[in-house]
Amino acid sequence: MTGFFSSIIATFVTIPLLGYIIVFVTCKLVTKQHRKSVRMAIDVTTLLLILAVHYFIIAIWDISLLWVILLIMLFVAVIFVIVHWKIKHDIQFSIVFKGYWRFNFLLFSFFYIILIVYGLFYRVSMSVSMS
Repeated sequence: MTGFFSSIIATFVTIPLLGYIIVFVTCKLVTKQHRKSVRMAIDVTTLLLILAVHYFIIAIWDISLLWVILLIMLFVAVIFVIVHWKIKHDIQFSIVFKGYWRFNFLLFSFFYIILIVYGLFYRVSMSVSMS
């Protein structure tokens, strides 16, 4: 049973788009609200994308750069707080966190796509050079 759950989690981490679709469809059926469903799916998928990027880095280069990922996320958070403070002169953490989390969705979607393309080319070139 543990192996089954591990396989499910590994699938969602490897293919975050699948997690997005499942969360979106489920939320859409429950709430009947398209915008709320998209937001909920993006929020869940952000975590899946962060994990996917981490595990793709391990798979490609055989090193863990989780500390770099966390530093990037911390740096982005600081930038968001500073920009929000400069514009609004008051920090509303719920608004800042929503923007920060959604920006992370875009950032890690970009990293995810780059790592998939790089990983494919890397693996193909490795298999061609071994032949």
